[in-house]
Amino acid sequence: MAIAVENRWKKAMLLPLPDDFLRFEVTNNISADAQAAMALYRQQMPQYVAPNHMGRLSITCAQAKLARNYGLTRMDPYVRIRVGHYVYETHTDPNGGKNPRWNRVIQSQLPVGVNTMYVEIYDECSFKMDELIAWCEIKIPERVFAGETHEEWYPLSGKQGDGLEGAIDIVLSFSNQPAVQPYMYQTAGAPLLMVPPGRPMPIFVPPPQQQQTVVVQGGGVAVPPTGVAAVPQPPPQLSAEELKQIQEMFPNIDTEVVKTVFEANRGNKDATINSLLQMNE
Repeated sequence: MAIAVENRWKKAMLLPLPDDFLRFEVTNNISADAQAAMALYRQQMPQYVAPNHMGRLSITCAQAKLARNYGLTRMDPYVRIRVGHYVYETHTDPNGGKNPRWNRVIQSQLPVGVNTMYVEIYDECSFKMDELIAWCEIKIPERVFAGETHEEWYPLSGKQGDGLEGAIDIVLSFSNQPAVQPYMYQTAGAPLLMVPPGRPMPIFVPPPQQQQTVVVQGGGVAVPPTGVAAVPQPPPQLSAEELKQIQEMFPNIDTEVVKTVFEANRGNKDATINSLLQMNE
């Protein structure tokens, strides 16, 4: 026993301890933090639409009518949509059962050559993997590419058979403009602003500049020429029909709030509905 204790003391360090004694190596953590910061910075950089995108596809998932409710309790359905390589999901409708409602607007880039989209409805589960309830493949109608808004109930396939699992209500519209991306906005003499998607463009009002006068010989006063003042455009007005449609979708939101959001989105009805959906969450 005494020999074991003596050997243990021989292994003890009696010299000055190194600086990293009993300390964790933090180099890896610092490197990981630097990589995360760089990735976040790249995400916030201005993004540009690649040339292989033909425009923006607006997809509105309104509701669905399913054939049956799988499970002992009411299902919590949500929708997953794939357009090319882009995948989107709606929020979950708690206890939606056989008649879930989402009213979610999705803005997607439409790659060149893609004229179909895939829709899947899942039941969100707490203690197991989400269960696939129904699915369908939707071919985008040609009238949508011509600028028309198309609404249709598309049949769903599933355990009941092809086209026998119910139907989903989807509204499609197309615009040649690219999908909304984060962009940089800067005015002369103003700081650089970062605008996330779905937000109205900030308006920078420069401070009034004092007009300089120069006294010339002979008592005259010379006024430097100034540019022609821009005539402010009136804010876009929301028609009574559009206001009624939006109020039917959002009965709990005040009318003045709807008008304000409409003006902030510069008269874009789809962007207004998307903003109201975000406010209503």
